Amino acid sequence: MRKATLVIWALIVFLVPGWTQQSSVHPVTGRQYAGAMGVQGAPWLVRPEREQEEEPDKALDELKIANGSTAADIGAGVGYMSWRLAERVGPAGKVYANDVQPQMLDLLRKNMEQRHISNVVPVLGELDDPKLPQGRMDLVLMVDVYHEFTNPQAMLRHIRDSLKPDGRMVLLEYRAEDPKVPIMPLHKMTVEQVRSEIEPEGFRLTQVIESLPRQHILIFTRKPS
Repeated sequence: MRKATLVIWALIVFLVPGWTQQSSVHPVTGRQYAGAMGVQGAPWLVRPEREQEEEPDKALDELKIANGSTAADIGAGVGYMSWRLAERVGPAGKVYANDVQPQMLDLLRKNMEQRHISNVVPVLGELDDPKLPQGRMDLVLMVDVYHEFTNPQAMLRHIRDSLKPDGRMVLLEYRAEDPKVPIMPLHKMTVEQVRSEIEPEGFRLTQVIESLPRQHILIFTRKPS
């Protein structure tokens, strides 16, 4: 199973048009940016085995999201996490579902309509700006997304501006510390890598949760200005 997963992942990364390969590296850690997956890879986001591999509902349960919250799903793709967030924030809450690809947002809209979800707002972002309202977010979620940013420092500054003073930014990233996690190294990160890159941009790592099969849950809050 592990070998098959690696083969599928390699095919998506290297053969699917639109998964941008970048030569740029992060100035702090030297990590190579992975680049964003194109819309042709959308089926990967809703593969049936994803629930067992990633346990997305358990991940959100760990965050104890309050009813009525305002949340953002950065790199939302087809909305796999957005509709789960929408259920948790409830009708009084709102989810801003961000992506840089209009085609992904078209698929997301269709998925929300099919699920009769009306509290998800699609947002077309840019590679250096998620285009979120300033000071409104209780939670900004990035699931297997941060490592793809090609301008992470600018993105983080905008995300920080979007958070409420007590808001949280949460990353889920495949564990690079664990060689058994069957994901290509370019798409995995260590806790230390994440901390080293994000804390200089005005954040503090406040909690690391390791209850998922393959991913870190990394919770950041804003450092006081």
